[in-house]
Amino acid sequence: MRLSEHIYKTIAAIRGVLLFVENVRGAVMGEMTRVISPDGRVMEGEVLKIEGGDVLIQVFGETRGLDLENTSVVFTDSVKKAPLARDILGRIFNGSFLPVDSLPMFVPRKWARISGFPINPTARARPEEFIETGFSVIDGLNTLVKGQKLPIFSCAGLPSKELTTAILKNAGLAGGGKDFVIVFAALGLTHNEYSYYLQALGEMRTDFTAFVNMADEPVMERLLAPRFALTAAEYLAFELGMDVLVVITDMTNYCDALREVSTAREELPGRRGYPGFMYSDLSSIYERAGRIKGMSGSITMIPVITIPEDDITHPIPDLTGYITEGQIVMSRDLHQKGIFPPVDVLPSLSRLMQRGIGAGHTRGDHRQIANQLYKYYAKGRELRRLEAIVGRDGMTEADKRLLDFAEAFEREFVAQGAKRKNINETLDTGIELIKRFCGGGP
Repeated sequence: MRLSEHIYKTIAAIRGVLLFVENVRGAVMGEMTRVISPDGRVMEGEVLKIEGGDVLIQVFGETRGLDLENTSVVFTDSVKKAPLARDILGRIFNGSFLPVDSLPMFVPRKWARISGFPINPTARARPEEFIETGFSVIDGLNTLVKGQKLPIFSCAGLPSKELTTAILKNAGLAGGGKDFVIVFAALGLTHNEYSYYLQALGEMRTDFTAFVNMADEPVMERLLAPRFALTAAEYLAFELGMDVLVVITDMTNYCDALREVSTAREELPGRRGYPGFMYSDLSSIYERAGRIKGMSGSITMIPVITIPEDDITHPIPDLTGYITEGQIVMSRDLHQKGIFPPVDVLPSLSRLMQRGIGAGHTRGDHRQIANQLYKYYAKGRELRRLEAIVGRDGMTEADKRLLDFAEAFEREFVAQGAKRKNINETLDTGIELIKRFCGGGP
């Protein structure tokens, strides 16, 4: 029965977080709704599908307690928007953009659609300015540049949250920069993980904004949190002129939430049960990073992915690799050796590194040092297989030096704990290793 122009009590079915409403007039895709439960609770929802007068609504909350006769749906004629102001800096919000830091809600200066607006490819500026993470293995060999999307591929049991936290604390523009800020989105956290990140955020400077979604919170908030985070990042970057680093952990939890909702919608599954539209959905997140010609701000993104079953061909890392510009790969073998960060140099790659290093960015000898370190380490890793067959005594002195170089490289260059190193310290360490084991140097 229709009660007024936009209020309906014609729910035909409730399946998980989905409501099927009949005899609706004038609904539009993406329209926001309010779902009013029999006990007076109000939840938000979004129109996902329209077939004639039948509308499918996705509810952003727990649907327990809803029934077919006494639940009302209000159609608002608006899309999901985020409140924005400079006051978001130094604040922590949940996946629905509500404060969880015991501070009052700020007064918004504007509201913006959380879906964002696509960046015209012809308006994109090339990423070419160095961002220092403080880790030699990233800054020296897999350099991050402004506007880049550089994911971290981890596995279960590896210290990805420790690496993420250190990047949150240490990242910045080379030489400093007052307009550099961090937007952090944490998805599907356990209470222990939340306490860990909360402590780290408390130790950070105030130039950050965090969006935290807990594992026991509604699955829809897990899908909303990164979009709220990126909408906030776009406001800080393209309207306030800041350089923004967006760190999202863990995109595997996001993709699992996407699969859960897709299953509830009874959509045909793709690889490993994930929806066939996951590539375009991930693209709608990752491609919001970048620089725009004529604008001083930028958005750089580091998504963290925990690879299921250590399978690099799994759909989540596989699709992420197609969209992004490289990857930082964490190694279980290095972690077992006690090396932190356990980043494996050989499969790691920054496709935009070349544009962000050299004179005027890092140092004139950066490329040459990185090439030699990679070459000698790759040879040393290859010789470890030969050593396992013939033994160290059966190898030449030159081969033994390369074996020693590979060991020293892991212990002295890759391993640095949580201590921050600037780019000059990183490159000087590389030169010292090359001279000590291989002679000469850049």
